[in-house]
Amino acid sequence: MTRVLLADDHPLVRQGLRAVFGTVEDIEVVGEVSDGRETVRRAVELAPDVVLMDLQMPGLHGIEATREILARRPATAVLVLTMFEDDDTVFAAVRAGALGYLVKGAEGRDIIAAVRAAASGQPVFGAALAGRLRDWFAAPPPRDHPFPQLTARELEILDRLAAGLSNTEIGRMLHLSGKTVANNVSTILTKLHVPTRTQAIVQAREAGLGRPT
Repeated sequence: MTRVLLADDHPLVRQGLRAVFGTVEDIEVVGEVSDGRETVRRAVELAPDVVLMDLQMPGLHGIEATREILARRPATAVLVLTMFEDDDTVFAAVRAGALGYLVKGAEGRDIIAAVRAAASGQPVFGAALAGRLRDWFAAPPPRDHPFPQLTARELEILDRLAAGLSNTEIGRMLHLSGKTVANNVSTILTKLHVPTRTQAIVQAREAGLGRPT
C-alpha cells in the first residue's frame, strides 16, 4: 500500500485528489495539509511514501518545504503537482529534490501512475518536461543580466518592489490591476526560490535593482 500525504491550500483540489485515489486499492491518503510548514511537520510525523506537493502555499513555499522534508525524511518521495510549468520552477523543484513534477489538469490515471512510480523511486516527468530538462542541461540558458529567469514584466515589477513600492502603487504606475501585480509577485517569489517578499527585495537590491533613475 502506497501512503500519500496531500499538500495543497485549495480544499477542492484535495477533494478531487482523494476521489482519484479512491478509485484504486493500492494507494491510501493518510493526511491533508494546506500550509507549507504544516506539510513538513506532518510528513515527518506520518512518514508517507509520497507527498503530493503544491508549490504556492502559505507558511512555507513548496520548494522550501520539499527541501526540508527530504532533509528530515529522505525516504519520502516528493511529487510536485502545480499550475506552474516554466523552466525555472521545474528546475528549482528538481534541485530541491522533487522526484517528479506534474501540472495541474493532468488526468487522474496519470496522477495515479505518477504516485506509483514515485513510490518505487522512479523519476516522473511528462514527455514535454523531460525534453526541456534534457535541452536545458545540454545547453544552459545564457545569464547576461540580473534574474534572467524573470520575464521583462516580472523584472520591472521586482525593480519597483525593490524601490519600496506597494502592489497598488506598482499597478498604478504600470497600468495593471492589483490582482495582476499580486500574481506576478507570487511568480517572482517562486522563480527566485524565496518564501517572502522581503527576501526577494533583498536579492533585488543586492543585484542593483530599486535604485532611483
